[in-house]
Parts: sequence; structure tokens; C-alpha cells
Amino acid sequence: MKTLLIAVGLSSVFVSAASAQVQPPPAPWRGAGPTPCVGSDKGVYKCVPPPGTVAIRAGRLFDATTGQMLTRRVVVISGERIADVGPENSVKIPPGVQVIDLSQFTVLPGLIDAHTHMFNQRASTKNAEQSMLIAVQNAQADLRAGFTSARDMSSHGNGYGDIEIRNAINEGRFEGPRYQVSTLGIVWGAEPRKPGVADNPLASTVVRNVEEARAAVREQISRGADWIKLFPTGAYSFDAAGKAHYVLTYPMPVLQALIDETHRLGKKTGCHVYGGEGQKNSIIAGCDTIEHAFDLDQEQANMMVAKGLYYDPTLQRYTEPYMDDVDTKNTGGKYRMIPIFEHAVQIANATKGMKIMMGSGADGSTYPHGAQALDFEMLVRHGGLTPVRAIQAGTVVNAEVLGWKDRVGSIDKGKYADIIAVSGDPLADITELQRVKFVMKGGRVIRSDIGGAVSTK
Repeated sequence: MKTLLIAVGLSSVFVSAASAQVQPPPAPWRGAGPTPCVGSDKGVYKCVPPPGTVAIRAGRLFDATTGQMLTRRVVVISGERIADVGPENSVKIPPGVQVIDLSQFTVLPGLIDAHTHMFNQRASTKNAEQSMLIAVQNAQADLRAGFTSARDMSSHGNGYGDIEIRNAINEGRFEGPRYQVSTLGIVWGAEPRKPGVADNPLASTVVRNVEEARAAVREQISRGADWIKLFPTGAYSFDAAGKAHYVLTYPMPVLQALIDETHRLGKKTGCHVYGGEGQKNSIIAGCDTIEHAFDLDQEQANMMVAKGLYYDPTLQRYTEPYMDDVDTKNTGGKYRMIPIFEHAVQIANATKGMKIMMGSGADGSTYPHGAQALDFEMLVRHGGLTPVRAIQAGTVVNAEVLGWKDRVGSIDKGKYADIIAVSGDPLADITELQRVKFVMKGGRVIRSDIGGAVSTK
């Protein structure tokens, strides 16, 4: 059974899609075929049949909560939820149900990418229609790569299009990750508005004072935003001595107002920061997730832990060759940001109590959708995380950040049957996550490259 996200005042709740599907007038259905489902546009479409009961035999099963790799497990799935999970000698498979044999594979919970951009930059596409089609393709690529849930961190000049994608997936229009979205984002307007020149309604909302900041938050949440994306810092540069400097955007009272208004309305903020005063302000003001943070230091890391904030480094995205290209051009090759950034992630990893997320920043420019498992490798090889902690970053930690720990992030009874499988052991070789062979979302098989491994008991 699918799930549908319905706005209730300024909050959102999950309900059964079946309860939201009504028979179109006149009743009973008099059109072609069996009674269809009704979309948000009031148009009809063929209902997606609910998943049945199925069992999975897992040779190895990663327990994301404990970090242990278990062996010879059975997972019983009823509809879209996990009905039972445990050792094969203690979990009974109901007679006559389909059995998916993954006894030669490693089974893990569906992965969660906490920083995607389903839309490519609007300037790189010709029109809204093309942008939407590319966004759908990106969402499908992410799901097939094993990312069954995601947080989308701004629509890249495509207005509230991410809400339409999220809702279409929840409605069953097409298969994609379970999304939380942040719509336009909010940026600081350093210059006063020019008379008669309106801001682009599809781009990030521009604010210039506390009142406009609070109003922008209210508007985006009223339109369906799950998160508010903020940009407390701008570009970085190196001085002659090699010290990095970062552009400060919002004054502290404006940043505090943005975060406070978001929290007042029951939502969370994600702050795009590179370093400097804007980064420290974001931590002091209580931004829920600190994104990137190239020069996170020990003092700031300790502050984050004390405040219960989360760190989303997006390490792969900002250690790609173009970073060195820019630094070489600007400094003649004398100074580089990449080692500074890697050191920041290592500091975070060594800080007791720090909750490190996995986010890719995939946006169709330097990071293609469907390749996000590269970030697990980067967290291990350059961030210093163990494979266990890296996988937990993209499962239980991200589920906690999204407020979905009761429904995704681990293979436990009662949670959604979001399950993937790889051939080898990702605790021994983290790159295994780049070669996903099997994907199930909500009890429905999305991808299966496992050969003839299905039988009926």
C-alpha cells in the first residue's frame, strides 16, 4: 500500500493512499476498465496493486541500529511493512508465500541521501517541462541505486516543483524515494530592491530584514516545505598568508529569526555554510543540520554536540577536481581547500557524540544521480569513519534527522520494507554499496539483478 503526504494546517502526516483514493463521479465507475484511482488533479489513473506477503532469506543482514553484521536471517514482509525479522530457525515463513533468496548476498536497509537536488540548475535547461522530466529521471536513478529515502535541499530555481515530485511519488504516479523537500531556499539580499524590479518567484526567496525573513519561512511552509534551506555564508577566498575567509550573508538577528520561525512552525532548518562567522552563527542559532562546513574546528564541533545538531559534510561533492582547479586559479596553486575540508570531517569523526550524516549534493553537474554511494567510500577513506559508521550515517542517523526513525533506516518489525542487497560485504569493502543488486521499497521490488532467486514455499 502506498503512502500519501497530506498537509494538515502547517504539519504533514502519512496516511494510507487507499484512504485518499476516491471513486470518481458518477459512482459507480462508468468509464473504461476497473475502478481507477484519482490523482490530485482529479484525473484518473490505474491503481497500483498493493504488495502482498513475501519473505527474504538473507545470508548476511546489516543491523543498522547496533552496527552488527548478522547471518542467516529471514525477513517476512506483509504489504509495505516488515512483519517479522530474525534468525532463520526462529522466524516462520507462511506457507505459499513468495521467497526471495538472498542467502548469497548482504541485505541492508534502504539507503537515505540527506542532501540531493532532484532538479538540475534551471539555467541549464530550456523550460519548466524539461526541468520536470529531468527531475523525474533523477529521482528514479536514485531509487534504483538503493536510495529509498532522501531529503531534497532546494529546487535550483524551479520554484515549488519538488513538492509536486514528492506528492506524485507518494500518490503512486511513479516510483521514487520517500522525499522531504526544502523548496526554494532563502537567501540574503545585500542590496536594496530596485523600484519596479520583482524578484524571480522560481528562485530562492530574497530577504532583507527580520520581518521579511519570518514571512518567507511562513510562505514556504504553507506551500508544503518540509525543511527550510538557509545560506549563512557565501564564497571563500584565501589571503596572502593562506588563511581562508568566507563571505557573511545574513546578519545574526535575521538568521536567528529564520531558524526560530521555522522551529515555531514545527519544521527544521538546513544551513549551507563553508566557514567563518556565518558558520559559527549557524551553530549558535541552532540550525538543525550544518551542511558542508569546510573548516569546522573542535570548538564548533563541541558546540554542535552540546546543541544536538547534525553534520552533513557532502564530502565527495566538495573534493572533486574542480575545487583544486578554482584554488589553483585563485592562488597560483599555493593553497587548497580540500585538505582543510577533509581535516574538518576527521575532527567531526573524532568528536564524541557528533552525529555525522551522509549527503551527496547530487545535482546533475559534478555529481550524477544514482552515484551517491561514492560518498560512503569518501567518508571512510578521507573522513576517517569506519564502514559501520558510514553506513549508519546513510541509514539510522539520516532517518533520525528526518524524524522518520520509526519507519525507515533499519530492518525492524513494523518499519517500511525498504531493503537493498549487494553481493559482497560492505564492512570489508565499502565500495560494495556502489554495486547494488536488489532494491525493494515498501514491499515492492524496484530492481532485481540477482538471477533466479525467487521461489514459492
